[in-house]
Amino acid sequence: MAAPTNTGAAQGVFLLICFHFFACRFSCAQQLPGTWEVVLENAGIASMHTAVTRFGNVVLLDRTDIGPSRLLLPCGRCRVDSTDTFLPAGGQDCSAHSALFDPSTRRLRPLSILTDTWCSSGQFLPNGTLLQSGGDLDGLRKLRAFSPCSFDDGQCDWMEIESPRLADGRWYATNQILPDGSVVIIGGRAAPSMEFYPPSRALRPFPFLDATRDAQMDNLYPFVHLLPDGRLFVFANVRSILYDVDTGDVVREYPVLDGGPRNYPSGGSSVMLPLEATGGYARAEVVVCGGAQYETFLHRQTDAPASTTCGRIAATDPDAAWALEEMPFPRVMGDMVMLPNGEVLIINGAQAGSQGYEMGSNPCLNPVVYRPDQPTGTRFMVLTPTEIPRMYHSTANLLADGRVLVAGSNPHYFYRFEGAFPTELRLEAFSPEYLAADKDGLRPSIKSAPEKAWYGDDFEVVVETALPLVGQMEMNLLSAPFATHSFSQGQRMVRLSVSSTVAVAEGGAPYRYRVVCKAPPDGRVAPPGYYMAFAVNQGVPSVARWVQLLL
Repeated sequence: MAAPTNTGAAQGVFLLICFHFFACRFSCAQQLPGTWEVVLENAGIASMHTAVTRFGNVVLLDRTDIGPSRLLLPCGRCRVDSTDTFLPAGGQDCSAHSALFDPSTRRLRPLSILTDTWCSSGQFLPNGTLLQSGGDLDGLRKLRAFSPCSFDDGQCDWMEIESPRLADGRWYATNQILPDGSVVIIGGRAAPSMEFYPPSRALRPFPFLDATRDAQMDNLYPFVHLLPDGRLFVFANVRSILYDVDTGDVVREYPVLDGGPRNYPSGGSSVMLPLEATGGYARAEVVVCGGAQYETFLHRQTDAPASTTCGRIAATDPDAAWALEEMPFPRVMGDMVMLPNGEVLIINGAQAGSQGYEMGSNPCLNPVVYRPDQPTGTRFMVLTPTEIPRMYHSTANLLADGRVLVAGSNPHYFYRFEGAFPTELRLEAFSPEYLAADKDGLRPSIKSAPEKAWYGDDFEVVVETALPLVGQMEMNLLSAPFATHSFSQGQRMVRLSVSSTVAVAEGGAPYRYRVVCKAPPDGRVAPPGYYMAFAVNQGVPSVARWVQLLL
């Protein structure tokens, strides 16, 4: 005969366990690192392309052939395009498709863009001008320039460059600034070639893009990174090469990255990890994360699970090989953003489907941070989720105050504000854990820094902290990339060599220090241009100062 049981007591214990389990899950969700804030309820446009200028304001840019936006141009600045069938009779469009946003004051100013920038590319020039290239229709061979200004100036706007024009049509191309300050523009739909701005070098065939093309063209928006030896790491589909821009030679082909296609329309992302002064900036590692299954885009399999893997490779090593790691979530259309402490934020996107209109499902609301210096298996940390799905045509950009601005999401051919995943006009800022209030005592403040620095020269930065410094202050340079379609073109972080950190005066808080650091040795390590210079104390960054690195 079985022993009697106290059913009520057992049920009570079970319910208590369940209560604690779900309470813990709720509590843990509330305590995940990072915070979100909507910084603008209506930007008027869904930003397909986003870039942060040296004045700290942000260029938002969409396509033009989408019909009217929700942001009006000032009177007299309407665009006239009789070929755009989605405009009223006469082809007059008085709405903006680009805007300038000031994160510090949350003000917005419409900008004028005349030719179609759909799935175009961009890069900042050494003088701080944003070069914008290609697009579709009347924008296919166009170059445009935006010379930024302070928000209160109110005069800067887009300029259409009439000459030169692009030699090949550039739709879904990638731009990368080179050591001499010129820009290489690579690939695009039906364009297996590269060209340069200024056009001092001729159009050049690039057969690698023919070799990597499949039925759904998983070699669009190739991932391009400038290595510290001046050569390019170029990744398309599942393959990658080391390319010498000066000679036009493919120096080597790397092993195939397992796990399915990664480039557009398969929607993975990539970043080059920080270049370190230790070892003379000789080593560069590249990480590629996420993607879709083969033929997901081709067969419109919107519920096909996205890739869960990241591949990491030391591209400068003679025996370079990919090492695979598992992310906490499958992710397609995610953005990878270098943070000033050397970690990588992986944000936005979906857990199924691919890039393309109406092609994603199951939004991935949780960002994760990738900590490259931690042991394998412990590198990912799940962060606080947003409430706003960021699907196709979303962007993420680092701001000078250490936050990450998230914009866009329009998985529809036109603006649609109802139904699943409506067009998103809100701008959000994500604050990583290093901006939490309990880090205030560690957070440095840059009191003085040079506006210009020359390669190889020492320069001084004066920094204050609320608590006395333990160890040496870091100084890190981060570029301002052009973010679009899950890849930030020209993204780069360089850890500077710091020779000394000396207390300026005694006497308590705030504690002031003179930090002596050395600029990068040449343009291969850091191409000329404007960088955000962050002081970093025990993983906690300052607000950046913009420093122009000069040849």
